[in-house]
Amino acid sequence: MARVLYGIHGTGHGHAMRGLTVARRLAGHDFLFAASDDAVGVLEPEFPVIPVPNLGTVFKNYRVDMRATIARALPLLLTRKERHIRRVLRVIEEFRPDVCMTDLEYFVPRAAERAGLPCLTLDHQHVITCCRHNLPPDMWLDAFVQGLTPRWLFRPTSDNLIISFYAPPVLPRYRARVAPPILRESVLALSPCDDGHIVVYQSNATHDNLVEFLQKSTERPAYAFGFHRSRGREGNVMFMEKSEDGFLRLLEGCAYVIQGGSHTLMSEALYLGKPVLSLPLGGMVEQRFNALYLERLNYGMRADMAGLTPEALKIFESRLPVYRAAIAGGDFCGNESVFGLTDTFIRSGALPVEIRETRKPAG
Repeated sequence: MARVLYGIHGTGHGHAMRGLTVARRLAGHDFLFAASDDAVGVLEPEFPVIPVPNLGTVFKNYRVDMRATIARALPLLLTRKERHIRRVLRVIEEFRPDVCMTDLEYFVPRAAERAGLPCLTLDHQHVITCCRHNLPPDMWLDAFVQGLTPRWLFRPTSDNLIISFYAPPVLPRYRARVAPPILRESVLALSPCDDGHIVVYQSNATHDNLVEFLQKSTERPAYAFGFHRSRGREGNVMFMEKSEDGFLRLLEGCAYVIQGGSHTLMSEALYLGKPVLSLPLGGMVEQRFNALYLERLNYGMRADMAGLTPEALKIFESRLPVYRAAIAGGDFCGNESVFGLTDTFIRSGALPVEIRETRKPAG
């Protein structure tokens, strides 16, 4: 058994659910998580968690509020060496981990570097940094400016395992590989069907105009999660309280999903054969990447929330059989591969050198 110190980005639930799924499966090792914000509630019922600050993202009006995000991060970065990294180093002295891991967390990999410990990046965001992309011109500036975050702020570590439903080629200068998504056991246990309803999910920022859009665009029942309301009904839109069991039951039987650009939900929906209408948040380049590849692979459609029209939904619904046929040929579950590679890293301190790519590249 090895000891693992695992840093988790605290905004939203996707990073924490991925870490929780890994730790549950590799229960023969001793995991200690470093996290804050939303991640603590996901992880703490099952594993010990030490608090570390979260360089989180602030959202406003369905886009990233860059000024507020920088204002939140700057004090933490100015005191990172003398306060936060030193604190993690003290945890390393006490816990004595054999390796460290990070899912878009800032302080653990820097402390690991100082302590001379190997560190594995296990996330989706580094698909931006470590892979080669053919982007449309309207994404060039965003990809450069916002790509600086995973390139420098959350820079790649010695080994990088990128979880993604699309597989662009890895740049040769990085020790990295791309594997299909990690899925929760509760998702793997589902038996998908089509009961005709829609699941609508917003995680970090809400756009209330989406309710009016759904009322005008479709007669299908639409179950809405992540809005300011968690109860009640407006026309065909029913506001739902966040509940894993309730959400998964509706996801299992929906015709399709309308969401932002979250990779976790997108991967779960695709695994269940559900086409996705993606409305990526403004200023979130990772979500724009996800939506771009979703459309390129014919798994769904991307759209701009501000310009969304009933006609767009009609076009999307007319293509549902095409999307479902394309999704049927995809590979959306990499659990066994990812768990095996992660276990190899934990035991040896490195990913395997030779990587055989069996997945079809995207785009």
